Amino acid sequence: MTTANDFRAQADRDEVEIRGQIDKLVEALRAKDLEALRQLYTTDVVSFDVEPPLQHAGIAAKLKNWAQVFLFFETVTYEIRDLTFTVGDGVAFGHAFARLRGTLPNGVTPNGMWVRVTYGMRKIDGAWLIAHDQVSVPLDISSGKGVVDLEP
Repeated sequence: MTTANDFRAQADRDEVEIRGQIDKLVEALRAKDLEALRQLYTTDVVSFDVEPPLQHAGIAAKLKNWAQVFLFFETVTYEIRDLTFTVGDGVAFGHAFARLRGTLPNGVTPNGMWVRVTYGMRKIDGAWLIAHDQVSVPLDISSGKGVVDLEP
């Protein structure tokens, strides 16, 4: 018979694995490694990223986004703060603040901007994969522009 303690212990183990996957995401971005990134997402991932279109569906679209980042920056730095997950049986969701920045081809290193990121994870064949992510910035309703100078 499975007890509440057994369920909590499994959820704790799953959260450690999920956080490990997010650590791998950060490492793959810093290494500009598209193949390592491919291993972290479901093939049918749906991404609501900060750049158009409204939705990027499928692993090819998600990797295309990252490939554009790798062309834009000579070096990539990716930070995640305040990562929180809620873990269930085969699904999990989490949120954090993230900042992407790097060195431009001209040698300039802009500060980047902090964004809000939400992750939807699924456990597939024993591995936790990102099935959905959403990245956003707050909106100044009066101007219709994103607010990109906030810090967590």
